Amino acid sequence: MWELRSASFWRAIFAEFFATLFYVFFGLGASLRWTPGPLHVLQVALAFGLALATLVQAVGHISGAHVNPAVTFAFLVGSQMSLLRAFCYIAAQLLGAVAGAAVLYSVTPPAVRGNLALNTLHPGVSVGQATTVEIFLTLQFVLCIFATYDERRNGRLGSVALAVGFSLTLGHLFGMYYTGAGMNPARSFAPAILTRNFTNHWVISNKYWLFIGGGLGSLLYDFLLFPRLKSVSERLSILKGVRPSDSNGQPEGTGEPVELKTQAL
Repeated sequence: MWELRSASFWRAIFAEFFATLFYVFFGLGASLRWTPGPLHVLQVALAFGLALATLVQAVGHISGAHVNPAVTFAFLVGSQMSLLRAFCYIAAQLLGAVAGAAVLYSVTPPAVRGNLALNTLHPGVSVGQATTVEIFLTLQFVLCIFATYDERRNGRLGSVALAVGFSLTLGHLFGMYYTGAGMNPARSFAPAILTRNFTNHWVISNKYWLFIGGGLGSLLYDFLLFPRLKSVSERLSILKGVRPSDSNGQPEGTGEPVELKTQAL
């Protein structure tokens, strides 16, 4: 496959690993309890949102700054990337998340470390309720990603990075009271691995429900709200990683991440 011979492909894979490592390190780090008392939800929500906004600004033009397997899956459903690229992105994101959590684990005192900000259901919240919440959280986030990353929009206003960061912050401000705001399977997977606690992990990490939350967001935007006029053959070519040529015989670069024209934070 041509992507495996592309230097930009491997840079994008490393960017996803690197970005997810930093996202998890700073996000989980801001979620630890250093003093007695309730956790400040606004602090955690802003930490995750600002971390993602910073990373979108830093590596968005390299890999698209998915930093989230649910987002990558949504782009795959929308036929905006190849199966190979999606698989490598998700693998890099999971490895990066575990690496970031491991670094945080090693530099944090045991008394503060606790469960490393593991996502847990709030007492009284049922599995069905938690599943519904996670679907809605992921859906709104993916819709924002697709709308702000869409290269077809004319006259995009404001910062793409901040828009994405605010969407993630919104999800945390609401979702933390229910599930701890999973929203990102890699973020939920990393502390579960290090603490060996997988209670309700399939709900919180979107292990299965990313197919509904992320996939539904992709289908709503790309097929209903702002349809992409691609034939079935074109979509299959992108999924297979086929690199078509233009009229001059030069490769078009199908499957490369959308370049983000973000404004400065």
